[in-house]
Amino acid sequence: MKLSNSFSNLLSGSIARRVFLILLAGILVAAGTTKWLADNEVRGTMRELYDFRIAERVEQLVLSLDNRSPEMRQVVLQTSENFGVEASLVSNTENATDENNSLSALLKNRLGATRQIVVSQQTGCSFNVSKRIGPDPTPLNERIRRHFNQCQVVYVGLQDGALLKLKLRMMREPSELRGHGPGVPGLPFISPYLALFLVLIGMLAYLVAKITTRPIKHLADAAGELGRDIDRAPLQETGPTEIRLAATAFNSMQTRIKRQIEHRTHMLAAITHDLQTPLTRLRLRLEKVSDLELRTKLLEDLAATQSLVREGLELARSMDSAEKMRLLDIDSLLDSVCADAADAGQDVTLSGTTQASIMAQPSALSRCLINLVDNAVKYGHFARLSIARESSGEGGQKRDFIVIRVRDGGNGIPEDELNTVFEPFHRLEISRSRDTGGTGLGLTIARNVAENHRGTLTLRNHPEGGLEAILRLPV
Repeated sequence: MKLSNSFSNLLSGSIARRVFLILLAGILVAAGTTKWLADNEVRGTMRELYDFRIAERVEQLVLSLDNRSPEMRQVVLQTSENFGVEASLVSNTENATDENNSLSALLKNRLGATRQIVVSQQTGCSFNVSKRIGPDPTPLNERIRRHFNQCQVVYVGLQDGALLKLKLRMMREPSELRGHGPGVPGLPFISPYLALFLVLIGMLAYLVAKITTRPIKHLADAAGELGRDIDRAPLQETGPTEIRLAATAFNSMQTRIKRQIEHRTHMLAAITHDLQTPLTRLRLRLEKVSDLELRTKLLEDLAATQSLVREGLELARSMDSAEKMRLLDIDSLLDSVCADAADAGQDVTLSGTTQASIMAQPSALSRCLINLVDNAVKYGHFARLSIARESSGEGGQKRDFIVIRVRDGGNGIPEDELNTVFEPFHRLEISRSRDTGGTGLGLTIARNVAENHRGTLTLRNHPEGGLEAILRLPV
């Protein structure tokens, strides 16, 4: 279960990691299978070659002993020890059974099918060899023991009926010799060549994973940027067929969304603009109403309608502002907004400074800040503004933000209303009256402007009381 969870965690990351792991595992499995098959083929070939060499050596020795006198046979038997063969004449096969049919068949083919031939295998063999070879002072029998741990015993009948016993050394299987050669420190079972192979395969898998997922990452980045800037440059329709088709579909989607937003914005702007003229005529006619109380009420309703129309026009502009971005001193802009509010008799204070500039639409961002200050003063009696520069993110992904906080002195709002108040025309009746007015569009416009600047606008109930609006803008 734990192994399954660990494997799932490995595959739950990025697509690049999945492609890397799957590709690496596939290559390693294919390489391992190929190596296993190749090793089997090599072992088979080496075994055939080894049997052939043994058969050749046995044939030479048997032919040397056939039709020889007992004295000459002893000389030949003693001489055979120098060629890695221990030979002797015995009376019977010592209950040995034939365990190497291929070697037996090869010997019968060379010496004749009528000869008695039995091939058996023994372990823990010892050879009576004490000579030294070369500069290595180690006795030959000890050196041989390092490389040979098995021997084959071959019984061959001579032409005069004597039985020859040959004990021949056997090389270990290649798999048994692993780990005796040079290897990677700490990993003796991995040869330098295998380590180099694994490193190269890992690099290849990583490169393929990055190349494969790069277009997907570009598409994801473009989708994220589209949510912040509908007028972004279209994707380049280059690369493999699938990537070109995806880029074409993405660009078509961007064009359709942009056209729909423009149509909606233009329609709303046209409606709100065209309503200004009849509303102005209606005001002029209401001025002629003789009943003072009725005229006052009608004018108040008309003023609320005109305010709603103006806010609707601002809402349309906030959703699709054509104002150009330019470098803006955020401290100066916020100071100007607070100064204008103070001149209008509002209780507004500002603290902090950032000495930073951001790319922004001055009029739109000013509208956003004015709405936040007006909301705070209207429903919380005062506005306490602060500005600071903060960093967020992890490791190399840290980004700097300008954080503007606007706190009022009201009672706050219910926690479940902190997000819904951003919806158009949403009003909290407990805080609205004919004295305070309000269309329910101020916060909607402010959030639209914040998102157009790749920022965020959130609300929270301050621990010390009042509602706090937090505007975060990327530097």
